[in-house]
Amino acid sequence: MNAKAPLLPVADARRMILARLPILESETVPLEKALGRALASDMAARVSHPAADVSAMDGYAVRADDAATAPATLKVVGESAAGHPWSGSIKAGQAVRIFTGAYVPSGADAIVIQEDTKTGDGVVITIEAVRPGQHIRRAGQDFRAGDIGLRAPRCLTARDIGFLGAMNHGEVRVRRRPRVGIISTGDEIVMPGHPIAPGQLASANGPGLYAFATAHGAEAHHFGIAPDDTSALRALLERAGEVDILLTSGGVSVGDHDLIKQVLGDMGLDLAFHKIAMRPGKPLLFGAIRTASGTTPIMGLPGNPVAAMICAIMFLGPALDVMQGLPGDLPPLMNARLGAPLKANDIREDYIRAALAPGPDGVPVATPFPVQDSSMVSALARADVLIVRPPFAPAANAGDQVAVLPLD
Repeated sequence: MNAKAPLLPVADARRMILARLPILESETVPLEKALGRALASDMAARVSHPAADVSAMDGYAVRADDAATAPATLKVVGESAAGHPWSGSIKAGQAVRIFTGAYVPSGADAIVIQEDTKTGDGVVITIEAVRPGQHIRRAGQDFRAGDIGLRAPRCLTARDIGFLGAMNHGEVRVRRRPRVGIISTGDEIVMPGHPIAPGQLASANGPGLYAFATAHGAEAHHFGIAPDDTSALRALLERAGEVDILLTSGGVSVGDHDLIKQVLGDMGLDLAFHKIAMRPGKPLLFGAIRTASGTTPIMGLPGNPVAAMICAIMFLGPALDVMQGLPGDLPPLMNARLGAPLKANDIREDYIRAALAPGPDGVPVATPFPVQDSSMVSALARADVLIVRPPFAPAANAGDQVAVLPLD
């Protein structure tokens, strides 16, 4: 009898998935619709900011030589406000009333803040000595026309959107959102909100994966629930050509009702792997099938909702990032101290749901939940982190250092 093939390590599985995914084409969207989208090309400033020397304070624009000592009495000859610059040129002994953001008039080289002045009949008296350049924001101090402000690839934040607006971009080139198809499987699964008969349960994976894909910049589509019937399952799987990646949940293990691998095989599945050295999530499947529109990657997630969501975190999130031209990195691991002991680990990399709390020495404390069953969605919802334990990790005591993966 042949020995069982070794389980694929988690890192190798992720590398295999990411290597087989295409980067999607780009599209132009209005700036206000670009939040969370992946920047597809570098963005250069169309204008300088500020466009000219502007005042950083409300006060008076003066020649520093005229007010190098205090007091100095200067004649007020005009006013410069944001959007309404004064068009003249300041001469010796003159000042211009100025407001924050207004262009500094020609001839002026300093701003006296209004708190350091007294005003009279058409004059201003400075009560503090003035130095050249004070309270002036120089033209191009923030950025200059032609400067590369943002480089691709980058997931655009609200701060980035404001920056692009200041650079005078009304549109931005981004990667197309990946289209994700989601299929739940199992006679026992019903959509949430529907009546539940004996032996049935409400779907956690359908809504959860839909939300996860959406949060990672995808355009999600729930194709429905396939019963444990090869014809019905194949009918939904044949919709793979409508999307950029197809997700299934359930039906990937070895039971009599686990039909995903069989049906996909009949459809010509190019299988990359099936089963990995991970807990929860061992029966993960990945491959691709040919469709009328090309080739669609298939990710078969476990049916247990905790396993499905942790596999989504570890594999689907990076996959969607890569399809949008992003690096596909996981969030960096954090160091924490154990709040309770853990047994020695076996051959599989373990992802343990845990609560995180501040520690007395500044290092956070990760306390694993006592029950880690992969069907317990409430525990995953309450968890702050996953404690990541490598294969064959020895037993650990409370207070030992562990690596944790933030969930939010």
